[in-house]
Amino acid sequence: MSRQGFRVELAPTEEQRIRLGQHAGLSRLVENFALETVKAALDQRAAEKTYGIPEGELTLVPWSAPALESAWRAAHPDRFPWFVEAGLSSRVPKEACRVRAAGFRAFFDSRSGKRKGRTIGFPCWRRRKHGGRFRYDADRATPVDPRTVRLPGVGKVATREDMSWLVDRLAASDARVLGATVKERAARWWISFQIEVDRADLDQRRAAPPDAPACGIDLGLTTFATIVDTDGTLTEIRAPKPLKAGLRKLRKANKALARSQRGSANRAKRRAEVARVHLRVANRRTDFLHKTTTRLARTKSAIAVETLNITGMTSNRRLARAIADAGWGEFARQLDYKTNWYGSRLWKADRWFPSSKTCSAPGCGQQHGGLTLAERIWTCGGCGVVHDRDRNAAANLLSAMLADAA
Repeated sequence: MSRQGFRVELAPTEEQRIRLGQHAGLSRLVENFALETVKAALDQRAAEKTYGIPEGELTLVPWSAPALESAWRAAHPDRFPWFVEAGLSSRVPKEACRVRAAGFRAFFDSRSGKRKGRTIGFPCWRRRKHGGRFRYDADRATPVDPRTVRLPGVGKVATREDMSWLVDRLAASDARVLGATVKERAARWWISFQIEVDRADLDQRRAAPPDAPACGIDLGLTTFATIVDTDGTLTEIRAPKPLKAGLRKLRKANKALARSQRGSANRAKRRAEVARVHLRVANRRTDFLHKTTTRLARTKSAIAVETLNITGMTSNRRLARAIADAGWGEFARQLDYKTNWYGSRLWKADRWFPSSKTCSAPGCGQQHGGLTLAERIWTCGGCGVVHDRDRNAAANLLSAMLADAA
């Protein structure tokens, strides 16, 4: 059994849209209530220390989800009586407390070094402009049929996409729902099911052929991916660069938003248009990355990629937007789990592996130490072979993977 996500777009009625918005507002309120509770406890502890109260007798801070949920249950009858009167789902506050507790845990793990990656700051207030979302735990939200889902507190909501793949597996007990997240973006609603599913039969039918070639992949901006196979085949994949393509519309939409009067109906329309442009950009990038990674995982026996310091690279203000538009990090993430699905193998080179400046000619291997980012073609000083930077890097990655596997 493996875990994965399954997302479909909802087609709610106007009344259901209102209910979805109410649950998103409830989740936001509970997250802010949890943060308020923690900050109040921290302030109380600070005051008690000035009174000389011993450490063991100080007010406890409710960092955990159960403690936050207990505080919510005690407070909502008096502070938020409308919660029960409106008939909203009790599962939403429970999950909101878990989300907030996970944020506190990530903050402390980041400070102590247990969490890798960029430093996580202390959780901040959640605002309406951050977008509407809420969660259900376990299988509280579940598909009823291929075109309908049941959401507690909302009812049966139609979907714009067919869910036969999930419904059939749930009926056969080959899958189970672990949780569900409902999210709004650009006035459209989606539900993402987190499921545990038996993919053995599906992955076997779509597995990479036994005689499939291995390949090395060099990622770039002009050419998104330069692929060199073991049989010598060279493939270049061009990225759609969705943000670059949508910049004109985005600038126009943002200018219209800036000119509109705050609080007016027109400003709401302009804000919605900006959100729609961003959504189209994100959808184009997501579609390209999923199709590309699926094709590679199902047609290659092994794939060698470089480990890129994307965070460091985006500090270059001249390249940051283009790098973010390419989606290299998401490309590597998708390859990681899809190669596991389809029986291929993903090999990641060390971050400092000199793939671009090492001569890939047989028997050479000399490094061109002064290679700059602007040099796309260079000549090896040892053997005299002229190299295309990207093709040379892909070939070196492939050779390093094969040597490592030998």
